[in-house]
This record gives sequence, structure tokens and C-alpha cells, in this order.
Amino acid sequence: MKLVNSHLPPRRAIWFPFLTLSIPLLLCLLLVSSPAGARPADTLRVHAGLEELFIDPTLYSVLEDPSGRLTLTDVRQPAWAKQFQPGNTIPTTMDHPGSAYWLRLVVQARGPLRQHWYLEMFDSHLNGVQFFPDDGAAPILTGSDFPLTTRKFPYKNFLFRLPLQPDQTQTYYLRLTSTSKTTFLSRLRTEQPLAVHFQNEYGLLGAFYGVLLIMVVYNLCLYLFIGEQTYLRYVLYVLSCSLVFMSEDGLGFQYIWPDYPALNQLIAAGSPVLLLLTFSYYARQFLDTPQRLPTYDPWIRAVVLLSVVGLLIDAVWLNSGWSFWFYLLPYGMIYYAAYRVWQRGQRTARFFLLAHALVAISVGFLILRKLGINTFTNTATVYSMNVAFVIEVVVLSYALGEKIKGIKDATIRAQDKLVKQLRKKHQVQEQLVEQLQRNQELKDQLNSELEDLVAQRTNELRQQSDTIAAQNRELLQANGLLALQSAAIEKLNADLQRDLQEAKTARVLSKEVNFGEFSQIYPDKDACLVYLANLKWADGYQCRKCGHEKYCDGREPHSRRCTKCRYVESATAYTLLQKCKFSIIKAFYAVFLIYTHKGNYSSQELSRVLDLRQGTCWSFSQKVLEAMRRRRQAPDFDENEGWTHVLLDATGTEAEEPAATEEAARV
Repeated sequence: MKLVNSHLPPRRAIWFPFLTLSIPLLLCLLLVSSPAGARPADTLRVHAGLEELFIDPTLYSVLEDPSGRLTLTDVRQPAWAKQFQPGNTIPTTMDHPGSAYWLRLVVQARGPLRQHWYLEMFDSHLNGVQFFPDDGAAPILTGSDFPLTTRKFPYKNFLFRLPLQPDQTQTYYLRLTSTSKTTFLSRLRTEQPLAVHFQNEYGLLGAFYGVLLIMVVYNLCLYLFIGEQTYLRYVLYVLSCSLVFMSEDGLGFQYIWPDYPALNQLIAAGSPVLLLLTFSYYARQFLDTPQRLPTYDPWIRAVVLLSVVGLLIDAVWLNSGWSFWFYLLPYGMIYYAAYRVWQRGQRTARFFLLAHALVAISVGFLILRKLGINTFTNTATVYSMNVAFVIEVVVLSYALGEKIKGIKDATIRAQDKLVKQLRKKHQVQEQLVEQLQRNQELKDQLNSELEDLVAQRTNELRQQSDTIAAQNRELLQANGLLALQSAAIEKLNADLQRDLQEAKTARVLSKEVNFGEFSQIYPDKDACLVYLANLKWADGYQCRKCGHEKYCDGREPHSRRCTKCRYVESATAYTLLQKCKFSIIKAFYAVFLIYTHKGNYSSQELSRVLDLRQGTCWSFSQKVLEAMRRRRQAPDFDENEGWTHVLLDATGTEAEEPAATEEAARV
């Protein structure tokens, strides 16, 4: 401990801890301070001599709509208009992110106005902003959930023109929605101050981002030339800070991703997490906490990870608007680690303490605004974080150079010691040279012997390779024969399956089979209708009404409709199965049994086989026998023809014609 403290200058050790500890104390005093007083809500009065007017949230009349369904007509009604509360009697923030907030702003123009007046909303993260002019014009709907093209003025903040009339009092309404807590801060400006403000603001922001870009390029070049990882970590930290600022001030949405509001919200939610990770990633290596504070460093990593989890939960689910509290503990622990490291002799840690003390003050102003305390809210405090971060970037870049320079000096000193040691070893090496020369001669002799052995072994391996190649060729020939045999076996299997199917079909067509085997050929009603339709129109389709030969599908399965007269003919029409009252599969099997038994199949046996009433089986048997009799009398009858020819018997066609005609009329 004495050795560590001996490196610190005694006088600096007195004032520097006092400075670093007094800055957080000042921050705490700022956090607990409260506004001196709130102005009562009143009508805003503007005149020709006035060019700019800050609108404190207490100057609004506010109505919270938890349902989010109220319209402008609703809030203008007396019942709802009475519920508007002055801004000095309610919280000046959107404390319930799921609600819609209606703001009523009353502006009175005294006398003629020389310039147009504009209303600027400071918070660019409002998800939905709807502005209702008082001159009857259409409302303007915009917000961070909409592309930048929805804004009448392509500006990072929300800007609306107030159509003020001389000596008139006009009332404007704003409907705001947000997924996080935010304030109602805004400002009224005329054209000339607004133009000057644009010029100054964008000039300062351009300088700010220019400094960040210079630091990124400078330190990235140092990383590429030197290879020191700390520079790369510093570049990642600066880039993540740039993302946070571009998301916070709205410049990223205005210039880089104006057509992607979802990306803007993703960056707004993810950049703070990335900032915390890259800052801890850079600060721990800059301060060498794993080596200098080995017991304290794991706690820093654990707290950072827990804070990252809390930030993610708040960004995805809670949307509380108080996510900045998750930064205080890890930043405080890292700041304390920097103080401990500085006490133990790392001089560059003093730059880290000084730079982040300025950042802590600017964060204090930000926390006050988040808490609704606007006592210190002005242009200087709003942009104090930008100034503090520029100073931090420059100071830390210089500190990083100082650290690398110290490491380089320590490396040079170590190299000098190493050179002295090498000189001592040089004499020993000269003695070893002679021994190495002798060893070289022995090595050359051994190498020549090894080369002879390698050549001999190579010849043996070549002969074995030739033998293996010959065996491979024989294996390829054998594989070819096996492939031919496999193809022949597959062909035999296919022929066997085809012959088996043909045998089944022939058996069904020629001799008696049971109902289960018969169902394998005709498994369902659709298969029977397909077979009957193909059998019926085997010679082509021709309409029975007009003789037309073109058709399309009818409503019933496998029916055909004439494309000319719209006459529909089903697959069973003009066949033996017309008006069949039971399953067509059983009807097929009944025709098959009666035909194969040449009509000598009793109705009792048919009733048992088909599980139908005997009366139904007897009626159908008589119909089949009559069809068989007519078929035998046909001039083209063949004794060896199959049973399916009986299916085309046209008995009862006259009875179905009216039904078919009626269906055609319906179509």
C-alpha cells in the first residue's frame, strides 16, 4: 500500500478527490431542488413586438383520455370541456403512456401581426401528434410512428403554423400519444427567430457530430496502425453515443432513416442498451479494472448485465419512461472504480474522472426534466450533454493517448533491460555456433540417409497403391453387376405387382369374389362414378337434348353439362343405377353377383351379403334380370362379354329427364 501511494503527488491528492466528490454532491442538490413556482394557466397573448414565447406545460389545459376514443367534437362538448384541467394542477408529464392526452392552447393576437407564428413541440419521440387548427383546415396527423413525409415542415421536432388573426382569440387543440413518459414542453416563435434558431442549432449540431466523426476516424486509424484494442472499444463507445444523440435530437430520423419509423423506434430503444454495454466495455479496459481491482470488477460486470436486462424489459414491456435510473448504479460503480484506480497510481484515470463529472452534471439536468422539474430548463442545460460529451470525447481521447504513451515507455524500458540480457547471452550463443555447425554436419549425413529410406518407402507405397487401384476397379465392376441385378429385380417386382392387379381385376370380372375383395377394385362411390362415367361416355359426349358435343362439369360429381343448352346429365342417368336407393358400391356388387351366377342368385342370399332388406334386393334383382334379358336380345351381344355392359341399360330414362331439365333450368 505504501508503494502505491508513493507515486501520487501529495498536493494533488488533496484537491482532486475533493473535486471529484463535490461534483456528485452538486448533482444530488440539483435532483432534490424543486421549481420556485408555477405560473397559472392563462391565455397566451402575442403582438407585433413579440417574437418568441416559451410555453411551460402549466400554460396548457390538459384532458387525459384513457380510452383513446375521444374526438375533437367530443372534447369541445361542454361535458368534456369542463374536465380540462389547468397545467399547474396536474402532473406536467404524460404519466400514463397508454392514454391519449388532449392539450388546449388559447392564443390571443393583439393588433396586426407582421410575421407568422409557429408552435414547436420539443419532444421528437411522441408516437402520435394530431394538431387541430382553429381556421377549419384539415387536422395534421404525424408523429414518430409515421414517416417524415407526414410532417408539413421536414424538421426534427414537430412544427405547426398557427393561423392567427388580428385582435382575435383562437383555441388550438393537440392530441398526443406516446409509449413512454414525456413532457409537453413547446415554444411559440415567429419566422425570423425560427430561421435564426435553425441556423444556430444546425450549425452547433453539425460541429458536434463533426467532432465525433473526427474522433472516430482518428481513433480507428490508431487502432488499425497500432492494433491496440482499447482504441476499437473507444470507437464503439463513441458510435453508440452518436446513435443515442441522433435518436434523442431527431436528426437521425430527419436525415438518415426518414421513411422507417419502426427503425427509429428500435434505435431509440436499443441505443441506450448499446451505450451502457460499450461504455462498460471500454471503461473497464481503460481503467484496467480486471488487473487493478480483481474483486470489484466482477461486481461491475454483474451490475451492468442486470441493468441491461432491466433496460430491455422496460423498453419491450413496461415503457415506464424511467429507464435512465438503470444507468445510475453501473455508472456510479465505474466512476468509483476510476477513483480507486487513480488512488492506486494510474494517472490517466484523473482525466476519466474529470470528463465524466461534466457528463454527470448534464445527466442531472436531464433527470430534472424527466421528473417534470423545469426550473433549470433552458437552451444551455438542454444541450449541456452535447457539450459535456464533446469535452469527454476529446479528454478521453487524450487520456487514451497518454495511457498508450505510458505503456510504450514501459515497453521501451523493458526492451532496454532485455537488450542487456541479450548481450550477456550473445557470448554464450557464439559458443553454441560451433556446436551447431558440428550438429549441421551430422544433420546433413542423417538427412541423406533418411532420403534414401524415404525413396525406398515411396516405391513400396506406389506398388501398394497400384494393387489397391486394381482392387477398386474389380469392386466397381462388381458394383455394376449388382446394379444391373437390382434393376432386373425391381423390374420383376413391378411386373409382378402389375400382374397381381390384373389378376384381381380379371377375377372380379370373371368369377365370384367376396365383397371385401370387390371393394379393393371399387373402394368408394367416387371410384364407381368415375368408372361408370368413363363406360357411359367411352365413345364421346353428345347432348341428349340438342346433340351438342362440348360440355363442362355439372354440380354433381362426374356429371356433364351441355355448354349450349345447359342440359345436365349425371353419371347414373340412362343407366341401370338410375334412382338407385342404396350405395352404388353395393349396387355394383349386386349386378356382379347376379350376372356371374347367370340370374340364379336368390334375393335372400343377396340381402344377407349386402345387408339390405329382402324386398329391396328382390326389386333390384328383377331390374337386373330384365336388363340381362334385353342385353341378350341386343344384336351386338357377346357370350364372353363382362358384366359391366349390363350397367348401361337405359331403363327408366324418361323418368329422369324432367329432373335433369329442372336442374338445367336452375343452372
